[in-house]
Amino acid sequence: MGESNTNDDPRDLVQAAVTPWWQQEDFWANLLGGTILAAFLAMTMLGFVAKKEDLTKFLARPTTWVDQPTEGLFKGGDASVLWGIGRVALGAGILFTLAVAATGTSPSRFLTGFLAVMLLACIAHLLAQQKTIAAYNIEYALWAIAVGLAISNTVGTPNWIKPALRTELFIKTGLVVYGAEIMLHLLLKLAIPGIAISWVVTPIVFVTTYIIGQRWIGIESRSLNLTISADMSVCGVSAAIATAAACRAKKEELSLAIGISLAFTAIMMVAQPAFIKAVGMDPVVGGAWIGGTIDSTGAVGAAGQVLGDQGRFMAITIKMIQNMLIGVMALAVAIYWSRSVDSTGTTSVGIGEIWRRFPKFIIGFLAASIVFTFLASAGGKWGESAMLVKDTVVKSSRDWLFSLAFVSIGLETDFRSLAGYLKGGKPVLLYVVGQTINLTLSLAMCWLMLRVVYPNFAETLSSAMK
Repeated sequence: MGESNTNDDPRDLVQAAVTPWWQQEDFWANLLGGTILAAFLAMTMLGFVAKKEDLTKFLARPTTWVDQPTEGLFKGGDASVLWGIGRVALGAGILFTLAVAATGTSPSRFLTGFLAVMLLACIAHLLAQQKTIAAYNIEYALWAIAVGLAISNTVGTPNWIKPALRTELFIKTGLVVYGAEIMLHLLLKLAIPGIAISWVVTPIVFVTTYIIGQRWIGIESRSLNLTISADMSVCGVSAAIATAAACRAKKEELSLAIGISLAFTAIMMVAQPAFIKAVGMDPVVGGAWIGGTIDSTGAVGAAGQVLGDQGRFMAITIKMIQNMLIGVMALAVAIYWSRSVDSTGTTSVGIGEIWRRFPKFIIGFLAASIVFTFLASAGGKWGESAMLVKDTVVKSSRDWLFSLAFVSIGLETDFRSLAGYLKGGKPVLLYVVGQTINLTLSLAMCWLMLRVVYPNFAETLSSAMK
């Protein structure tokens, strides 16, 4: 493989993904998440739904059951839970159909598959609510992934479902909604340790992995080396695409990097939280560790969910802080490539690329946090309505959106197809070595910041989240 590949440029792939702003997933995630929050805030302000129990029923989830799963949907002739689930399916179906239609997907094809994904998400919630299973605290996230994996790795995911597997759109919309649950003071408490975990460790791992790949492992292609290093150290597919464009990697190299990342992400999102619980690691430290090491935002959400509220908050927030590095890393790679590798100097990424590649759903998350923090502190009718929405609508909507994403992750993960990427020799070795460094340094930094520098952080976070 050559070091400067001009004939097969992944910029073609990146440019194909550069669509008008009204067709981008991040735009729709912000719009849909904001619409959900604004609609229910208006409903409570105007008195259409004024009680907590009414809002809970409006966006119902399956309830606890013992012997018959149907008990989790209706009891004693009361079908309010079933009707609530129906409203969730109808509302989400309409909103997401509009979003995917704007991106060019057939609405009918999406909606058909979406109903199946919604059904599987409902089954996952039902399984998690079985009384014995619930006693062991096996969350819906694991069941959602397991249900999807059971299908994709046996009979295979049917083609008619695939148009509805919008993992990133589901998870990003859920994160925007989740922002209303996280009061601004919580985010500010995490600012310094979060930046240390995400912005100090990540560049060190990226540069170290690249140097090891060149000097000791002997990766022939610098562009492949850079793409795998960025994919593993920053945030998976998005970082890989941005870096591949900056260093003019071949499309085959980009595909290989993404394939290896997906294979290890599927393993880590199950193994890492299991390890954290097995050794009794504090969920605050464990969640931060997950956020700093697992590549995909969706997989981070699924893994963090297993650790409870604190673990989920830490994992997702650390990952979003890390995501902010995508544009900066791409710019740094482009400068390095144009000055040190590509003698023609044709590769460049301007400062504007930092904004273009910045994950804009983070803006929606922060906006939701700021608005609901302000409303809650304002008191009066606004404050009451904001807290009512935060404690009911946000939790229910977030869980449904996350479960749709987790089911999609399972349905998209076929270990049989990913197995081929694990036979890649040097590229796989590079990923394993880099991820080992990442896991070690990230855990050390998490422990340092959350146990030494801020020894009472867990207690402070627990108090602030009540």
